[in-house]
Amino acid sequence: MSDVTKTIQKWHASFKKGTDFDSWGQLVEAVDEYHILARQLQKEVQSTNSHDFSEDQKKTLGKLATCLEMRCVSLQSEEEFKLEDMKKLEPIIKNLLTYNKDFPFDVQPVPLRKILAPGEEENLEMEEEEEDNATGAGSPDSFPSRVPGTLLPRLPSEPGMTLLTIKIEKIGLKDAGQCIDPYITVSVKDLNGVDLNPVQDTPVASRKEDTYIHFNIEVEIQKHVEKLPKGAAIFFEFKHYKPKKRFTSTKCFAFMEMDEIKAGPIVIELYKKPTDFKRKKLHLLTKKPLYLHIHQTLHKD
Repeated sequence: MSDVTKTIQKWHASFKKGTDFDSWGQLVEAVDEYHILARQLQKEVQSTNSHDFSEDQKKTLGKLATCLEMRCVSLQSEEEFKLEDMKKLEPIIKNLLTYNKDFPFDVQPVPLRKILAPGEEENLEMEEEEEDNATGAGSPDSFPSRVPGTLLPRLPSEPGMTLLTIKIEKIGLKDAGQCIDPYITVSVKDLNGVDLNPVQDTPVASRKEDTYIHFNIEVEIQKHVEKLPKGAAIFFEFKHYKPKKRFTSTKCFAFMEMDEIKAGPIVIELYKKPTDFKRKKLHLLTKKPLYLHIHQTLHKD
């Protein structure tokens, strides 16, 4: 069996897993699976080294990724892209090499944005610094729009258990006004940097003002506080779009440890990238008093 066939079989299995979760009402798991698959498809579309698929097949992969993202948004909001629509995609992903009919939905492939694996960004830091110092970033109208955020709904309450809602209010940055399509990725990691929850992206920030980017967005942590292991931390990675390199980059990050979970406002320090999920080598982003401002709400039954 060829590597291409194996890859397609893997994608098909992932797709089936997602639609199974979807049909069983396990929406958090479905969204997680759809996101993983969409990312894999996008990576293939954006790969310059891969000659496994034709340009038309890559366009189809891009459209499949768009549909996966649309279903994720539908599960988290009122927008309509039904499970029945998802099931129409199965023969396409299953028979990608031989599929020659029109795509069933009028969608565009996800905009071309380079997706970087963890650690890849480190190699690009020097280039980014040069770009940051360059002038003339171009008009924001010329940049592809981001897919909406991937925020998940609040978990069902359980007697005696506490759920945490974090409202990301604003972040202070000296060059706040120059950041294009800024958003924050929220994740919960254990001491070894392993994900304990599905990773969530906020939508793009609502406004910029002086040295602040305002979000005013609520993120529902996808595990009861009592079930988070000792040493866990909640990470906030601030990301923005780099037009010259055509990829989304992490600019800085912040994190909150378990003893900081308490109702009310809190400001947390910003650290230089790359994100250190193990919290071993931390370097403050700046000596200036610039922070991430959040507000926590605890829900207990």
